[in-house]
Amino acid sequence: MRRNAFRIALVAATAAALLPVTTATAATSYCGITWGSGAKTAPPTAYGPLTDVRAGTQPCFDRLVLDVAATSGYRVEYVPAVSEDPTGDPVPLRGGAFLQVIAENPAYDDAGNPTYLPANRAELVDATGLPTLRQVAWAGSFEGQTGLGVGVRARLPFRVLVLSGPPRLVVDVAHQW
Repeated sequence: MRRNAFRIALVAATAAALLPVTTATAATSYCGITWGSGAKTAPPTAYGPLTDVRAGTQPCFDRLVLDVAATSGYRVEYVPAVSEDPTGDPVPLRGGAFLQVIAENPAYDDAGNPTYLPANRAELVDATGLPTLRQVAWAGSFEGQTGLGVGVRARLPFRVLVLSGPPRLVVDVAHQW
């Protein structure tokens, strides 16, 4: 009997050693996020001015929302520093990495009247308590486009969405890789 028990244990150990080992790998993504951190762009398709900027958090990412009268093109990318348009002056930002958000939406109407006037150009939204966003600052509105500087905790994956009903440009930045 002892001999049979030993053989059974030996066969079981050998079989276990031959089974594939499953472990988490670098390919496993956080919350299923596969966005990456490279530049995201879309060509202009419609005209509508910027009317508001707001932010919030979700379980896996922080969200920046640009309310616009009509969705249009954009360019969002990590940059070493954000510059104000048209002056080229640096936009000071808190955080370990900086996203430059360019929306093909001016902050003024056809007559040149402002459609969005930030109360505080350095703090467009209250980022207090957000896990990823550190600051959202004004970078100017010139020649039909508006720029924002976004300070984030680190260079993290992000995505850009164009949503309708009401129209808005959305930038989601993941809480981690």
